[in-house]
Amino acid sequence: MHWFKPLISTLLFTTLLLKGTHTMAQDHTQQNKQLLAQFAETIFVKKDLSQLPKWMAPNYIQHNPLVPQGLAGFESFFTTWFKAVPDWQYTLEKLVAEGDTVWAYGVYSGTQQGDWLGIPATGKHYSIHAVDIFRIEDGKLAEHWDVLDAYGLFKQLGVIQ
Repeated sequence: MHWFKPLISTLLFTTLLLKGTHTMAQDHTQQNKQLLAQFAETIFVKKDLSQLPKWMAPNYIQHNPLVPQGLAGFESFFTTWFKAVPDWQYTLEKLVAEGDTVWAYGVYSGTQQGDWLGIPATGKHYSIHAVDIFRIEDGKLAEHWDVLDAYGLFKQLGVIQ
């Protein structure tokens, strides 16, 4: 019976340690979701690209071949997109996070009034759904992947039939 008290103490300590670690991980995951929600509001809704250094690592890695690498590449791409689509809008529908990775499901829409992606201005409205996946490191967006409805975009713009 001498083993019972140390066993209970060990079990209690282990449970508290694991619960504390789990709570810390949940807090970190929640912080990452909040960071991405604030980024989306500032950059995609308010279109305030001057705030990019606050949200993105300078060596930001981009896995979309249409978007140049780094913070400067991101800024250049979206400056062009915002100019070509003056009524550009983004609606964040859902955020899901696990560890250092956050998935954002949203809708990009607007009317193409200027040249964009090598496509002359069409004057046509589009609305596409996309999933953007970000890896967060040291409180900043460090890496990005995306899956979007390119077929739907090009069809809506009249580039393909």
